[in-house]
Amino acid sequence: MGVLAVDTDGVITFFNRAAEQITGVSRKKALGRPCAQVLKSTLCDEYCPVRRAMESGEDQPGLEAVFIRQEGRSVVPVRICASPLRDARGRISGAVETIQSLHMGSGLEDEDRGARSWDDYIGDSPEVARIFDTLKVVAPSTVTVLVEGPTGTGKDLLAQIIHHNSPRAEEPFVKVNCAALPENLLESELFGYTKGAFTGAERDKPGRFQLADGGTIFLDEISELPLSLQAKLLRVLEDQEFFPLGARQTTKVDVRILAACNRPLDRQVEAGLFRQDLYYRLNVIKINVPSLRERRGDIPLLIRRFIQRKNVENGTYICRFTPEALNILLNYDYPGNVRELENILEHACLLCRGDVIKARHLPHDLTLAAESQGEANGRHAEKEQLIQVLMRHNWNQTRAAEELGINRTTLWRRMKRLGVSRT
Repeated sequence: MGVLAVDTDGVITFFNRAAEQITGVSRKKALGRPCAQVLKSTLCDEYCPVRRAMESGEDQPGLEAVFIRQEGRSVVPVRICASPLRDARGRISGAVETIQSLHMGSGLEDEDRGARSWDDYIGDSPEVARIFDTLKVVAPSTVTVLVEGPTGTGKDLLAQIIHHNSPRAEEPFVKVNCAALPENLLESELFGYTKGAFTGAERDKPGRFQLADGGTIFLDEISELPLSLQAKLLRVLEDQEFFPLGARQTTKVDVRILAACNRPLDRQVEAGLFRQDLYYRLNVIKINVPSLRERRGDIPLLIRRFIQRKNVENGTYICRFTPEALNILLNYDYPGNVRELENILEHACLLCRGDVIKARHLPHDLTLAAESQGEANGRHAEKEQLIQVLMRHNWNQTRAAEELGINRTTLWRRMKRLGVSRT
C-alpha cells in the first residue's frame, strides 16, 4: 500500500517505498515537490483528493484514477483514499493519501463488485439529492418501492442500492424483466411449477419468488405485466403466498418487492391496462427518477466518473476534452439518458489514441445533431431579436429596418423566413 503525506500547500512531506514502486518516482525526487507533479493523476486537475480532504475536513474514500509513469510511456490504474491531518490544536495541517494498485488488487475488486453504495449512482443535483434523502430512510425498511422514470436513467441501479443497503443485503436479489418474457412463460418463471403441471414438466421447478425468499425481488417494467398475472401478484403482496402452477397448496415466501416502469403507472390504471388495487399496493413509496435533460448539472460529473473508470479498465490516460467536444456533450439532450451518454463516451474512448477527446472522436450522428440543434438555437435567437426591434418601433417596418441597417424589402424577407408577424 503506497502512502504519502502533504502539507497545506500540497507539497509532499512523506513518501514510502510502496508509493515509489507504484508511481515509478523515487522518494528523493518526490519529497519537497507538489504532489500533482509527482503523481500526474487523472484526478489532479479537477478532483484532487488531498485538496478535497483538507478543504472539507472529511475522508475521501475509494476514488479510482490513473497515474502516468516514465514520461508518458506507461500508466497504472490505482485506487486512492485521502484523509486530513490535524495538529495538536485540531487545525488541518495537511493530508495523507493511500494508493493501491488495481493491477495487484484486481481479485479483491472482482469480489466486491456486487456491493452497491450510494456513490454508485452518480449525481449531486437537487433532483438526485431528493431521491437519496427518501431512499436512505426507506432502504432499511421492508416497504415496497415503486421507481418510475424514462429508460436509461438507472432505475435498476437504484433497486440494487436499496437492496444492498437493507437488512436483506446478504440474501438474494432477483431481477425479473416483465417485458422480456412471453406471457405464457412469465407465470411459471415468477411462481414456478410442480411436476406434471403441463407437458414437459418432469420435475418441480421453483419460481423467481421462491429463489428470492428472504431477500428482494425487483420487477422491472412492471407495467408490461399481463392483467391475468396481476391478481396473483396482488396476493403475494397481501399475504406473501401464491400457488405454483399445478400446485394444490400455497407456497409461503418472505420477499421484499421493488418495482420499476418507464411510464407513469397511474396512467396505465386510467387506460384499464393495470389493476387499480395492485397499483395502490405498489405505490407505497414512489420515486420519480428525472431524465438526464432535467439534471444537466450532473453531466460533467457523469462524464468525469465514466472516463476515470475507462482509464482504469483500459490503462489509458484520457484527461480532458477540446472545447468543441465538451460543448457538444454538455448541450446535447440525451433522449437515451445516462445509458446513451455512456455509449457515446465508450465510442469516444475507443477512437481516442491520446489524452484528449476531440469532436471527431464522438459519434457522427451526435455531431450532426449538435449542428442541427445549434442552427435551431441560432434561428430562435435571431427571431427573438427581430421581434424585440419591431416591438420597439411599434411594428413600424421602415424604422425597424433603419435600426437594423437593412432596407425594408430585406426586413420583410427576414420576417417571412423566420415566421415573424404581428398577429
